[in-house]
Amino acid sequence: GGPPLMSPGDDSAEVRELQARLRQIQWFNTDVTGLYGDVTTEAVEGFQAKREIAVTGYVDRETLDRLLAMTSEPTADELANRLAPSATNAPGALDPRCTTGRVLCADKTSRTLRWVVDGEVRTTLDVRFGVESLPTREGLFSVQSKSRDHVSSLYDSSMPFAMFFSGGQAVHYSPAFVSEGYAGGSHGCINVRDYDGIAALFDQVQVGDRVVVYRS
Repeated sequence: GGPPLMSPGDDSAEVRELQARLRQIQWFNTDVTGLYGDVTTEAVEGFQAKREIAVTGYVDRETLDRLLAMTSEPTADELANRLAPSATNAPGALDPRCTTGRVLCADKTSRTLRWVVDGEVRTTLDVRFGVESLPTREGLFSVQSKSRDHVSSLYDSSMPFAMFFSGGQAVHYSPAFVSEGYAGGSHGCINVRDYDGIAALFDQVQVGDRVVVYRS
């Protein structure tokens, strides 16, 4: 690693932003304070180990660059610990194509994704879709490939738990969805904001499972 940019004992706005970014990707699960103490040190060590960066517990350029690529600029609310309650969307009617076999059923109307096996809904997650200029394609697809630690070559953004179903379009975890909610949108992918939910789903879905994108 290079020289430390932030290290234990620091107390600054930069540390507060660091904590907020770590919180976006589930490494920091308490209020942000701006004080670089034991909790922050542990979070940084965990993040470094997962990304195969030298585990130092302080933030060098490489650590910060990786974190910046995976997260979005924290909002004023995030920095003030005013986090939106994760109210879940009420799902609409299931598409008939979702009632048999193994299907990821994505409903644009209710902004939900359901994992349905033989007609039984196993998991329901909030999602957001592509912006108007880059819409998520609608129709019947199948999971073509899976990439647990994916980084977009096109946008250089982190796409953990990516399950590709149509060209570059994938279901994946989105730190930006966590921070900006429905104020933003994707480049066509189906964004999920529940990290644990998509992590568990990723382990259940297999290549070849169907994907239905529709409006209820």
